[in-house]
Amino acid sequence: MFQALRTSLLSSARCWDADSERSYQVLFDKLDTNKDGKVDVAELRAGLKAMGMFRHGAAQKIVSSGDRNQDGCLDFNEFAKYLKEHEMKLLLTFKSLDRNNDGRIDATEIQQALAELGMHISREGARRILHSMDIDGTMMVDWNEFREHFLLYPAFNLEEIIRYWKHSSVLDIGDSLSIPDEFTEEEKRSDEWWKQLVAGAVAGAVSRTGTAPLDRLKVFMQVHSSKTNKISLMGGLRQMIVEGGLMSLWRGNGINVLKIAPETAIKFMAYEQYKKLLTSEGKKIETHKRFMAGSLAGATAQTAIYPMEVLKTRLTLRKTGQYAGMFDCAKKILRKEGVIAFYKGYIPNLIGIIPYAGIDLAVYETLKNTWLSYHAKDSANPGVLVLLGCGTISSTCGQLASYPLALVRTRMQAQASLDVSDQPSMSSLLRTIVAKDGFFGLYRGILPNFMKVIPAVSISYVVYEYMKTGLGISK
Repeated sequence: MFQALRTSLLSSARCWDADSERSYQVLFDKLDTNKDGKVDVAELRAGLKAMGMFRHGAAQKIVSSGDRNQDGCLDFNEFAKYLKEHEMKLLLTFKSLDRNNDGRIDATEIQQALAELGMHISREGARRILHSMDIDGTMMVDWNEFREHFLLYPAFNLEEIIRYWKHSSVLDIGDSLSIPDEFTEEEKRSDEWWKQLVAGAVAGAVSRTGTAPLDRLKVFMQVHSSKTNKISLMGGLRQMIVEGGLMSLWRGNGINVLKIAPETAIKFMAYEQYKKLLTSEGKKIETHKRFMAGSLAGATAQTAIYPMEVLKTRLTLRKTGQYAGMFDCAKKILRKEGVIAFYKGYIPNLIGIIPYAGIDLAVYETLKNTWLSYHAKDSANPGVLVLLGCGTISSTCGQLASYPLALVRTRMQAQASLDVSDQPSMSSLLRTIVAKDGFFGLYRGILPNFMKVIPAVSISYVVYEYMKTGLGISK
């Protein structure tokens, strides 16, 4: 039944003219199941499912885009106007994909278009995408086939795939060294880009607060644990609770949350500027240039907010009564150690951006392109579990690569609080750790760090989705 419905609707769709309202009326009547002269989200969603064209969030976005009188549904005039405008956008996209202007899109042109978006797929992967649109079996897609495939799909260009694959603003595991998100031109023209940044920042704040005890335990083990002073998970938690009570597990969380906003804003603005410097106007940024721009943006943001990183470490390690708050902590550091103290550990932190961001991006791109090669013929949307899985794996790999530098940074930041008179450099500290504790001494505290990844990712994703709804971000 469903297949018959799809065949009857789409066979007429192949003959549609942009100015022909009769075919629009036929489609509208079939979607309007309760015959009230309007199509709501539920009816449109059911119609798309019946035709085998369902894509998550598509029905809501179509209704939101075409609903001129804001009554939550589409009458025939709104429906026809939306389809006409959407066809015009699709025609422009089709022409941009048709590189040789022969009126058809082949697998090579699909590959080229995706490569410009930083998505390198195999020839077979491109043929699978092509096959999902190809009606006559020629393995080439003409305008009618392209229009039929995308007419009731709110995305009208391949950049939409990027939206599904954003991960850095959604998933917050406590480290802010990943490459910033790409925003489409449509998002930049609207107000969605800043709403997504705000949603990501709030998600990060809730996520960090939820996993703060594990983060404090990680820092505690990085600084105090050694071969001669082994600290277990339960032992470390017990020590902190005995010294300062249950609430002491959240020491340092306030400033950890507070630094999200300036770091996100600086990184985003710097990333956009570095992209302009590295790419010609109007061209898509290539993956290696995106890595360079992202690393430079991360370095810029870290340079600006690094004093807050030092304060976070000192406040995390403080004993009861040592500081009255972050301002008291800053005042005492400045008076006793001078301005230079606010940049202790800056070099290993800066160097750590390269392996973290590079491996995070490389692993994520590999996982993304692998998924696209096998599944993009069905939908550009990978689904929640795939997104969370890819983001978690890539971030974990990035952490593994940069963790020794993060440990050295933390120890250098904490040196004055430990009353160490002879404060070693980064290289001598690395040698000392390896000599005393062996290679695995560079990974002290990594267990609680790994333990917080899954809850951090889960919390940040759920909060991000709630924030998107609250801020009215289209899905």
